[in-house]
Amino acid sequence: MILGAGWTFSAPALASEITGAGATFPYPIYAKWAEAYKAKTGIRLNYQSIGSGGGIKQIKAKTVDFGASDMPLKPEALEKDGLMQFPTVVGGVVPVINLHGLAAGTIRLNGAVLADIFLGKIRKWNDPAIASLNKGVRLPASSITVVHRSDGSGTTFIFTNYLAKVSPEWKVKVGNDTSVAWPAGVGGKGNEGVASFVQRIQGSIGYVEYAYAKQNKIPYALMQNKDGVFVAPEANAFKAAAAGADWQHAPGFYEILTNEPGKASWPITGATFILMHKVQSKPATGKEVLSFFDWAYTNGDEMALSLDYVPLPGSVTKIIAHAWKTQIKDTNGKTIW
Repeated sequence: MILGAGWTFSAPALASEITGAGATFPYPIYAKWAEAYKAKTGIRLNYQSIGSGGGIKQIKAKTVDFGASDMPLKPEALEKDGLMQFPTVVGGVVPVINLHGLAAGTIRLNGAVLADIFLGKIRKWNDPAIASLNKGVRLPASSITVVHRSDGSGTTFIFTNYLAKVSPEWKVKVGNDTSVAWPAGVGGKGNEGVASFVQRIQGSIGYVEYAYAKQNKIPYALMQNKDGVFVAPEANAFKAAAAGADWQHAPGFYEILTNEPGKASWPITGATFILMHKVQSKPATGKEVLSFFDWAYTNGDEMALSLDYVPLPGSVTKIIAHAWKTQIKDTNGKTIW
């Protein structure tokens, strides 16, 4: 089953509605939270999973109550547009593979080889660079089809941020952003689009947020982390990568979690973020958005873990709630939380 690109939940006519748009990375958990929240409160969440680039554009244009992005905005960018951001969960971006007969975790890759595949330099699955990491695995001589995102994407930001850290050539030739000039491959829209392409194309490799690989049963590669250990993508590996995050002292909650040290760390880890205007022209709606995420922080951990996202610890959500009180206000300067 491929997850859809947008979702809404019906509610009684008198119920409040909050609207959001952006990242596909957290879509599975936002959908799960929204369903449970509607059942509890009757309040409807309408979230369009259009990619981080679209979410940033829509919140700047004030066409939604909140935007969602896996690329954190730098403090100066937030200040320029009158925005604040806060993280919701931590997850992992994983290389997914369609090779006949090879199950999840069969193929091992490191950062340099992964970068060379996406640069178009490694074109066959039995290339010596891949074979040297996979002794004993029968690799086919078939061509590699690279699948990447075609839309502005925070998942792409996390993935290319990692590649830029482990490959000097990638850093110079391609760089790190929500949208890049891909040297090779075909593009799919959203995590769901990439997942769909990889499922259909024999010999393909792509990258998706782990929940998409898990829910759609797409085989993934093990990755060698900064400490030289090959690790599988799962919640504890994402948690290990996030262990060094200093949310309390990060200006605007700006934290990048790729290529973090630690033997258990998944190297392509990232947080996902919510963007809201500091001055709320519709304070009741703004408060409703905060109430939803406050509920999710309090009640949504088990749902997050069921999809292998890492919930934020209580110490971090307290810092976030304090930021809401001090930064998000109505047009008269009164706090809404």
